[in-house]
Amino acid sequence: MAAGHRMNNTLKAGLAALVMAFSLIVTSGGVSFAQDLQKGVGAYNKGDIAIALREFRALAEQGNAQGQFNLGVMYAMGQGVIQDYGEAVKWYRKSAAQGNAQAQNNLGNMYDEGQGVAQDYKEAVKWYRKSAEQGAAIAQGALGLMYANGDGVAQDYKEALKWFRKSVEQGNAPAQFNLGRMYENGWGVTQDYGEALKWYRKSAEQGVAIAQFNLGLVYNRGQGVIQDNVYAHMWWNIAASTGHADATKFRDDVAKEMSAAQLAKAQKLARECVNKQFKGC
Repeated sequence: MAAGHRMNNTLKAGLAALVMAFSLIVTSGGVSFAQDLQKGVGAYNKGDIAIALREFRALAEQGNAQGQFNLGVMYAMGQGVIQDYGEAVKWYRKSAAQGNAQAQNNLGNMYDEGQGVAQDYKEAVKWYRKSAEQGAAIAQGALGLMYANGDGVAQDYKEALKWFRKSVEQGNAPAQFNLGRMYENGWGVTQDYGEALKWYRKSAEQGVAIAQFNLGLVYNRGQGVIQDNVYAHMWWNIAASTGHADATKFRDDVAKEMSAAQLAKAQKLARECVNKQFKGC
Protein backbone atom coordinates (compact mmCIF):
# COMPACT_ATOMS: atom_id res chain seq x y z
CA MET A 1 0.00 0.00 0.00
CA ALA A 2 1.55 3.26 -1.09
CA ALA A 3 2.08 6.01 1.44
CA GLY A 4 -0.81 8.45 1.53
CA HIS A 5 -3.54 5.87 0.89
CA ARG A 6 -6.21 5.43 3.54
CA MET A 7 -7.90 2.45 5.07
CA ASN A 8 -11.31 2.54 3.46
CA ASN A 9 -14.48 1.05 4.94
CA THR A 10 -12.77 0.62 8.29
CA LEU A 11 -14.59 0.54 11.57
CA LYS A 12 -13.73 3.30 14.00
CA ALA A 13 -14.22 2.81 17.71
CA GLY A 14 -16.51 5.48 19.05
CA LEU A 15 -17.40 6.83 22.44
CA ALA A 16 -16.78 4.83 25.56
CA ALA A 17 -20.18 4.20 27.09
CA LEU A 18 -21.45 5.20 30.49
CA VAL A 19 -19.45 3.24 33.04
CA MET A 20 -21.63 0.63 34.73
CA ALA A 21 -19.05 -1.60 36.39
CA PHE A 22 -18.63 -0.55 40.00
CA SER A 23 -15.09 -1.91 39.96
CA LEU A 24 -14.21 1.00 37.65
CA ILE A 25 -15.63 3.67 39.93
CA VAL A 26 -13.19 6.43 40.80
CA THR A 27 -13.32 6.85 44.56
CA SER A 28 -10.91 9.75 45.00
CA GLY A 29 -13.68 11.58 46.83
CA GLY A 30 -14.07 8.79 49.35
CA VAL A 31 -16.92 6.45 50.24
CA SER A 32 -19.56 9.17 49.80
CA PHE A 33 -18.66 9.74 46.15
CA ALA A 34 -18.65 6.00 45.52
CA GLN A 35 -22.09 5.59 47.10
CA ASP A 36 -23.53 8.51 45.14
CA LEU A 37 -22.04 7.17 41.91
CA GLN A 38 -23.47 3.73 42.62
CA LYS A 39 -26.86 5.33 43.23
CA GLY A 40 -26.67 7.10 39.87
CA VAL A 41 -25.63 3.96 38.03
CA GLY A 42 -28.35 1.95 39.76
CA ALA A 43 -30.96 4.49 38.68
CA TYR A 44 -29.61 4.44 35.14
CA ASN A 45 -29.83 0.65 35.00
CA LYS A 46 -33.46 0.84 36.11
CA GLY A 47 -34.25 3.37 33.40
CA ASP A 48 -34.66 6.26 35.83
CA ILE A 49 -32.63 8.69 33.78
CA ALA A 50 -33.73 11.78 35.72
CA ILE A 51 -32.32 10.47 39.01
CA ALA A 52 -29.14 9.25 37.28
CA LEU A 53 -28.66 12.66 35.71
CA ARG A 54 -29.18 14.41 39.04
CA GLU A 55 -26.63 12.20 40.80
CA PHE A 56 -24.03 12.48 38.06
CA ARG A 57 -24.44 16.26 37.84
CA ALA A 58 -24.00 16.67 41.59
CA LEU A 59 -20.85 14.53 41.52
CA ALA A 60 -19.51 16.34 38.46
CA GLU A 61 -19.99 19.75 40.04
CA GLN A 62 -18.11 18.52 43.12
CA GLY A 63 -15.16 17.61 40.88
CA ASN A 64 -15.60 13.82 40.75
CA ALA A 65 -13.95 12.62 37.55
CA GLN A 66 -16.25 9.63 36.99
CA GLY A 67 -19.33 11.76 37.56
CA GLN A 68 -17.98 14.29 35.06
CA PHE A 69 -17.40 11.53 32.52
CA ASN A 70 -20.87 10.05 32.98
CA LEU A 71 -22.50 13.47 32.71
CA GLY A 72 -20.55 14.05 29.51
CA VAL A 73 -21.87 10.78 28.09
CA MET A 74 -25.44 11.79 28.88
CA TYR A 75 -24.99 15.11 27.06
CA ALA A 76 -23.34 13.37 24.12
CA MET A 77 -26.16 10.82 23.86
CA GLY A 78 -28.99 13.19 24.72
CA GLN A 79 -30.09 11.10 27.69
CA GLY A 80 -32.24 13.11 30.09
CA VAL A 81 -31.05 16.32 28.46
CA ILE A 82 -31.11 17.88 25.00
CA GLN A 83 -28.12 16.49 23.12
CA ASP A 84 -25.32 19.02 23.44
CA TYR A 85 -21.86 18.13 22.19
CA GLY A 86 -20.41 21.34 23.58
CA GLU A 87 -21.52 20.39 27.10
CA ALA A 88 -20.25 16.86 26.56
CA VAL A 89 -16.83 18.22 25.60
CA LYS A 90 -16.82 20.49 28.65
CA TRP A 91 -17.37 17.62 31.07
CA TYR A 92 -15.09 15.19 29.23
CA ARG A 93 -12.33 17.78 29.38
CA LYS A 94 -12.72 18.25 33.13
CA SER A 95 -12.64 14.49 33.68
CA ALA A 96 -9.80 13.90 31.22
CA ALA A 97 -7.68 16.52 32.99
CA GLN A 98 -7.94 14.34 36.11
CA GLY A 99 -6.64 11.33 34.17
CA ASN A 100 -9.92 9.50 33.48
CA ALA A 101 -9.10 7.19 30.56
CA GLN A 102 -12.67 6.89 29.28
CA ALA A 103 -13.04 10.67 29.21
CA GLN A 104 -9.71 11.03 27.44
CA ASN A 105 -10.89 8.59 24.76
CA ASN A 106 -14.22 10.36 24.35
CA LEU A 107 -12.57 13.77 24.18
CA GLY A 108 -10.30 12.38 21.47
CA ASN A 109 -13.34 11.08 19.64
CA MET A 110 -15.02 14.50 19.77
CA TYR A 111 -11.94 16.11 18.20
CA ASP A 112 -11.75 13.27 15.69
CA GLU A 113 -15.36 13.75 14.58
CA GLY A 114 -15.56 17.52 15.08
CA GLN A 115 -18.43 17.26 17.54
CA GLY A 116 -18.66 20.18 19.97
CA VAL A 117 -15.22 21.35 18.84
CA ALA A 118 -13.49 22.11 15.55
CA GLN A 119 -12.20 18.89 14.02
CA ASP A 120 -8.55 18.54 14.98
CA TYR A 121 -6.80 15.23 14.36
CA LYS A 122 -3.69 16.24 16.30
CA GLU A 123 -5.78 16.92 19.40
CA ALA A 124 -7.63 13.66 18.80
CA VAL A 125 -4.34 11.76 18.70
CA LYS A 126 -3.17 13.52 21.87
CA TRP A 127 -6.18 12.37 23.88
CA TYR A 128 -6.41 8.92 22.31
CA ARG A 129 -2.76 8.40 23.24
CA LYS A 130 -3.28 9.45 26.86
CA SER A 131 -6.15 6.99 27.12
CA ALA A 132 -4.39 4.22 25.19
CA GLU A 133 -1.31 4.45 27.37
CA GLN A 134 -3.55 3.76 30.35
CA GLY A 135 -4.64 0.55 28.66
CA ALA A 136 -8.06 1.59 27.31
CA ALA A 137 -8.78 -0.84 24.47
CA ILE A 138 -11.17 1.44 22.60
CA ALA A 139 -8.57 4.23 22.53
CA GLN A 140 -5.81 1.83 21.47
CA GLY A 141 -7.90 0.80 18.48
CA ALA A 142 -8.71 4.41 17.60
CA LEU A 143 -5.05 5.42 17.87
CA GLY A 144 -4.11 2.53 15.60
CA LEU A 145 -6.53 3.81 12.98
CA MET A 146 -5.08 7.32 13.22
CA TYR A 147 -1.64 5.88 12.46
CA ALA A 148 -3.00 3.71 9.66
CA ASN A 149 -4.61 6.69 7.97
CA GLY A 150 -2.01 9.31 8.89
CA ASP A 151 -4.56 11.48 10.63
CA GLY A 152 -2.83 13.86 13.03
CA VAL A 153 0.39 11.82 12.80
CA ALA A 154 2.69 10.58 10.07
CA GLN A 155 1.21 7.46 8.49
CA ASP A 156 2.92 4.49 10.12
CA TYR A 157 1.56 0.98 9.61
CA LYS A 158 3.93 -0.61 12.13
CA GLU A 159 2.70 1.77 14.81
CA ALA A 160 -0.89 1.11 13.72
CA LEU A 161 -0.31 -2.62 14.07
CA LYS A 162 1.18 -2.14 17.52
CA TRP A 163 -1.93 -0.39 18.80
CA PHE A 164 -4.37 -2.68 17.02
CA ARG A 165 -2.65 -5.68 18.62
CA LYS A 166 -2.77 -4.13 22.08
CA SER A 167 -6.47 -3.51 21.56
CA VAL A 168 -7.32 -6.98 20.24
CA GLU A 169 -5.58 -8.54 23.22
CA GLN A 170 -8.48 -7.08 25.20
CA GLY A 171 -11.06 -8.36 22.73
CA ASN A 172 -11.89 -5.02 21.08
CA ALA A 173 -14.10 -5.82 18.07
CA PRO A 174 -13.34 -2.74 15.90
CA ALA A 175 -9.61 -3.35 16.31
CA GLN A 176 -10.08 -7.02 15.39
CA PHE A 177 -11.74 -5.94 12.16
CA ASN A 178 -9.06 -3.36 11.39
CA LEU A 179 -6.27 -5.84 12.09
CA GLY A 180 -7.96 -8.18 9.64
CA ARG A 181 -7.90 -5.40 7.06
CA MET A 182 -4.17 -4.94 7.58
CA TYR A 183 -3.51 -8.63 6.96
CA GLU A 184 -5.90 -8.83 4.00
CA ASN A 185 -4.12 -6.00 2.20
CA GLY A 186 -0.56 -6.51 3.44
CA TRP A 187 -0.40 -3.13 5.12
CA GLY A 188 2.64 -3.21 7.39
CA VAL A 189 2.65 -7.02 7.39
CA THR A 190 3.07 -9.81 4.89
CA GLN A 191 -0.31 -10.31 3.21
CA ASP A 192 -1.97 -13.25 4.92
CA TYR A 193 -5.57 -14.15 4.08
CA GLY A 194 -5.66 -16.77 6.82
CA GLU A 195 -4.86 -14.17 9.47
CA ALA A 196 -7.37 -11.79 7.92
CA LEU A 197 -10.02 -14.50 8.14
CA LYS A 198 -9.14 -15.17 11.77
CA TRP A 199 -9.57 -11.55 12.84
CA TYR A 200 -12.67 -10.93 10.74
CA ARG A 201 -14.25 -13.96 12.37
CA LYS A 202 -13.43 -12.76 15.90
CA SER A 203 -14.97 -9.38 15.12
CA ALA A 204 -17.98 -10.93 13.38
CA GLU A 205 -18.63 -13.13 16.41
CA GLN A 206 -19.09 -9.92 18.41
CA GLY A 207 -21.80 -8.79 16.01
CA VAL A 208 -19.82 -6.31 13.90
CA ALA A 209 -21.74 -6.03 10.63
CA ILE A 210 -18.81 -4.95 8.44
CA ALA A 211 -16.73 -7.90 9.67
CA GLN A 212 -19.62 -10.23 8.85
CA PHE A 213 -19.83 -8.63 5.42
CA ASN A 214 -16.10 -9.11 4.84
CA LEU A 215 -16.39 -12.77 5.82
CA GLY A 216 -18.90 -13.08 3.01
CA LEU A 217 -16.33 -11.58 0.64
CA VAL A 218 -13.65 -13.95 1.92
CA TYR A 219 -15.81 -17.03 1.27
CA ASN A 220 -17.02 -15.72 -2.09
CA ARG A 221 -13.45 -15.11 -3.27
CA GLY A 222 -11.87 -18.13 -1.60
CA GLN A 223 -9.24 -16.08 0.21
CA GLY A 224 -7.71 -18.05 3.07
CA VAL A 225 -10.55 -20.55 2.87
CA ILE A 226 -12.12 -22.85 0.27
CA GLN A 227 -14.44 -20.85 -1.97
CA ASP A 228 -18.02 -21.43 -0.80
CA ASN A 229 -21.04 -19.42 -1.91
CA VAL A 230 -23.21 -21.06 0.74
CA TYR A 231 -21.14 -19.47 3.50
CA ALA A 232 -20.79 -16.23 1.53
CA HIS A 233 -24.60 -16.02 1.34
CA MET A 234 -24.89 -16.94 5.02
CA TRP A 235 -22.56 -14.16 6.17
CA TRP A 236 -24.07 -11.55 3.83
CA ASN A 237 -27.53 -12.52 5.05
CA ILE A 238 -26.39 -12.05 8.65
CA ALA A 239 -24.61 -8.78 7.84
CA ALA A 240 -27.80 -7.49 6.21
CA SER A 241 -29.73 -8.29 9.38
CA THR A 242 -27.19 -6.45 11.55
CA GLY A 243 -27.27 -3.31 9.43
CA HIS A 244 -24.63 -3.44 6.68
CA ALA A 245 -25.87 -1.28 3.80
CA ASP A 246 -24.43 -3.33 0.90
CA ALA A 247 -24.93 -6.84 2.25
CA THR A 248 -28.41 -7.35 0.82
CA LYS A 249 -27.26 -6.65 -2.74
CA PHE A 250 -24.26 -8.97 -2.44
CA ARG A 251 -26.43 -11.70 -0.91
CA ASP A 252 -29.04 -11.40 -3.67
CA ASP A 253 -26.41 -11.35 -6.40
CA VAL A 254 -24.70 -14.53 -5.20
CA ALA A 255 -28.09 -16.19 -4.77
CA LYS A 256 -28.50 -16.09 -8.57
CA GLU A 257 -25.52 -18.46 -8.86
CA MET A 258 -26.83 -20.96 -6.30
CA SER A 259 -29.16 -23.92 -6.51
CA ALA A 260 -32.37 -24.12 -4.48
CA ALA A 261 -30.70 -26.65 -2.17
CA GLN A 262 -27.71 -24.38 -1.61
CA LEU A 263 -29.98 -21.44 -0.82
CA ALA A 264 -31.96 -23.49 1.67
CA LYS A 265 -28.75 -24.60 3.36
CA ALA A 266 -27.37 -21.04 3.51
CA GLN A 267 -30.60 -19.74 5.05
CA LYS A 268 -30.64 -22.57 7.60
CA LEU A 269 -27.01 -21.88 8.53
CA ALA A 270 -27.76 -18.17 8.94
CA ARG A 271 -30.64 -18.89 11.32
CA GLU A 272 -28.49 -21.27 13.34
CA CYS A 273 -25.64 -18.76 13.47
CA VAL A 274 -27.91 -15.99 14.76
CA ASN A 275 -29.29 -18.37 17.38
CA LYS A 276 -25.72 -19.12 18.47
CA GLN A 277 -25.05 -15.37 18.68
CA PHE A 278 -22.60 -15.66 15.76
CA LYS A 279 -20.27 -18.03 17.64
CA GLY A 280 -18.76 -21.05 15.88
CA CYS A 281 -20.48 -20.42 12.54
